[in-house]
Amino acid sequence: MRLRILTVTALAATLLLPTTAAQAAGVKGAVFYRYTDTATVYRYLAGQGFTKTKVGGLSQFSAAPDGRKVAWIDLDGKVHVTVGGTDKVIGTGAVAGAPCATPVWSADSKRVAYPLMGTEGSAAIVVVNADGTGRKQAGRTYGVCHLAWSANGRYLAGYAGTTQGVYLLDLVTGKSRKSAGIKLANHVQSLSPDGRKVIVHTIKPSDPGGDGGWPTWFPPTIVDTLTGAKVTVPVAGALIGAIYLRDGRLAVRVKGKSHHTIVVLSRTLKRVASFPEPASVKNSGLLQVL
Repeated sequence: MRLRILTVTALAATLLLPTTAAQAAGVKGAVFYRYTDTATVYRYLAGQGFTKTKVGGLSQFSAAPDGRKVAWIDLDGKVHVTVGGTDKVIGTGAVAGAPCATPVWSADSKRVAYPLMGTEGSAAIVVVNADGTGRKQAGRTYGVCHLAWSANGRYLAGYAGTTQGVYLLDLVTGKSRKSAGIKLANHVQSLSPDGRKVIVHTIKPSDPGGDGGWPTWFPPTIVDTLTGAKVTVPVAGALIGAIYLRDGRLAVRVKGKSHHTIVVLSRTLKRVASFPEPASVKNSGLLQVL
């Protein structure tokens, strides 16, 4: 598994998402991150400002969809959930020391899934409640890197450590399948609520393969995992990220000179609203739109 460590510049102390635009889109805020020797996750709510969570490990972290909790894996393979100043180990035996092998949260922010250390390539996936109870193995998959979880709770998607494709694990049947239409990819950002479409960073054979932590930005490709068809996003400009919201809407990040812009689209890809990110987070990673 080829790895690359990402360094993200410091996040400014204030963030002012335009409240009226965010409210028009039904958006309450966003979750950003910066990563140096440790990761810091910043949750922002319009009108309330920031709360921040620091975690350890080697960039193996994931913010819950509600932005309040962060799951992360330490170098001993222990899975932690940190909420403010409280940290609890909720699992053991996770893939450790591989930044792309991140845990993932369910849409209701109540469960965490993560890959177990195992044989080369394929790994067992464990699902556990955020308090450490209810642990169970959900199946095996080659898609162990940067897991994404569909909002209906049924599917997990991740890319193979070799970057050779994206795989979906059905949590009901325990079976895994390779997504159509994706030959090489080194990031999975999000799944549509029904698990049918996946947001990925596709790469060419000549591109660097591995990735370390969460990418600060990436050109998103949306693929129908059954047909392989690419979804055209009707937004002008250079797209540098995209996330499916829990209700099926799509939030895309559009590159700008002084700041980036978040555009929210309906389930039928009609523009709902847009609002600028402040210049202070231009070089920071976007984890969630709340």
